[in-house]
Amino acid sequence: MSNTLSSNESIPSQKKKIIVLGSGPNRIGQGIEFDYCCVHGLMAIKESGYEAIMINCNPETVSTDFDIADKLYFEPVYWEHLWEIIELEQPYGIIVQLGGQTALKLARKLHQRGIRIIGTSFDNMDIAEDRGRFSDLLKELEIPYPEYGTAYTADEAIEVANRVGYPVLVRPSYVLGGQRMRIVINDEEVENAVVSLLKHIPDNKILIDHFLDRCQEAEVDAIFDGEDFHVMGVMEHIEPAGIHSGDSNAVLPAFNLTPLVITTMEYYSEKIARALNIKGLINIQFAIKNDKVYVIEANPRASRTTPFIAKAYQIPYLNIATKVMLDTAKLKDFTFEKKLEGFAIKEPVFSFDKFPGVSRELGPEMKSTGEAIRFIKDLRDPYFRMLYKERSMHLSK
Repeated sequence: MSNTLSSNESIPSQKKKIIVLGSGPNRIGQGIEFDYCCVHGLMAIKESGYEAIMINCNPETVSTDFDIADKLYFEPVYWEHLWEIIELEQPYGIIVQLGGQTALKLARKLHQRGIRIIGTSFDNMDIAEDRGRFSDLLKELEIPYPEYGTAYTADEAIEVANRVGYPVLVRPSYVLGGQRMRIVINDEEVENAVVSLLKHIPDNKILIDHFLDRCQEAEVDAIFDGEDFHVMGVMEHIEPAGIHSGDSNAVLPAFNLTPLVITTMEYYSEKIARALNIKGLINIQFAIKNDKVYVIEANPRASRTTPFIAKAYQIPYLNIATKVMLDTAKLKDFTFEKKLEGFAIKEPVFSFDKFPGVSRELGPEMKSTGEAIRFIKDLRDPYFRMLYKERSMHLSK
C-alpha cells in the first residue's frame, strides 16, 4: 500500500466523500447541459458537509475547472478508471443522476460491487430504463402506454410488430440519444432495423412499440423526496411525436394543452415516481392523442431540460435535487417562486454545416449537438408563429 501511495499524487482525506460522475466528451445525445447539473450538484454536496469529488474527462466543462470540486479526477468515465478511484477514495456514495446516460449506465456495476448509489436505487432505475419492465409497471399502475412487445431476433420482432400494429418504433434498452431507434412501417423495414441494431448493440433486448402517429408530445421534469412531489416544469413540444425530444423545439410552460391533459400528466408522473421510489430527479415523456395521455418513457435522472427549466424559472433545482438525494433536505424546506414572464422556448442547435454528408432528416434518433433558450412575451411572437406554422405543414403531409 505504501508503494502505491508513494507513486500516487492523490492522497485521500478522512472526510466523508461523495463522487459525482460526469458525462464524458461532448457527443450527440450527451450534451453540455449535464455539466450544469454536475456543477450545481457539487456545490450542494459541499454545502451539505461532504467532500465533493468529480470524475470527468471533458476540458470544455465547468465541472472540470480546478476550483469547482474539492478533488477532480480528469479520467474517462469508464468502469476500469472509476473502480480504481473508488478503491483509493472509499467514498460514502456515488451520484449517477447528474451525468446523463453515461453515468447512469455505470449504476449496474456499482450495485454489483456493493457501492452505495446516492438517490434512487439501481433496481428502480433499471425498471425505468428497461423498456419491457417499465411497460409492465405502467400496466400494473393502469397508466395508458402504446402497445408493445419484446424480441431478441428479427423473426420475433416481425411477429410482435404484426401483433401491435404498424407503424412501430423499434428501439433497444439503455441507449444514448435514441441510438438505433427507428420508426418502421412493414416487415422488411423491421427486419432491416433489427439486424442493424443487433450488429451495433449485440444481445440487446429489443422493444417494439406501436407508434402513435400525428400526436402531440410533452414532458414533465420533477423531484420526489419519498414524501412530497414537485413538478419543476411541463414542456410542450412544437414538433409532433416521432422526433427525438433533444431535437424538438419545446415551450415552457405548455401553451396548447388543456388543463385536464396537464393535470393528468402530473398525476401520472407522481404515480410513477412513487412506484419507482424515486429519490431525486425524474423526467417523463408523454404522447397526447385525441386528448388521451400516453406515457412513452421515464428517465430516472436529470434530463437535458432540467437546466433549461432551472434557468427559465430562476430556481436552483439541481442544488435542491442533490440535497434531496443526500437526505440533507426535504422539498418542504424550500419555496418555489417561478419567475418567468411569458414563455421560454428550447431551441435545438445542429452542426450540419460541419458534417455535410449527414442526413438532415429528423427522427427518433437524436442529431442536435446542443440547445439554446429564447424568451418570448406571448404567443404572438413572430418566431413562435413561424415554428408553429412549420408544425402545421408537417402534420398536413
